[in-house]
Amino acid sequence: MNITVTGQHVEVTPAIRDYVVDKLERVKRHFDSPIDVSVILTVEKLNQHVEANVHVNGRDLFVEATDADMYAAIDALVHTLDRQIIRHKEKQNDQRNGQPIKHLASD
Repeated sequence: MNITVTGQHVEVTPAIRDYVVDKLERVKRHFDSPIDVSVILTVEKLNQHVEANVHVNGRDLFVEATDADMYAAIDALVHTLDRQIIRHKEKQNDQRNGQPIKHLASD
């Protein structure tokens, strides 16, 4: 897995970089092949903003999270990203098995 961590208006310390990489290991367990992840950390007044672009098997996923604490924003980002990746994998498996895709709005 290729992880790029950059900061805008914030210095990316080794502690923050290690925290991001450690949390993204949770995402890695869903895929056998390597994936590309680009994480951008931003400070805007009192808000810590984190966004990630993830390239997986022919699709790009974008996730963002904002919190007063950088670590809490990273946690929220990884949680949302994990849900999106699981949903993406379920759709892929349904399409491969010839099953119709379920729409969440029709439930």
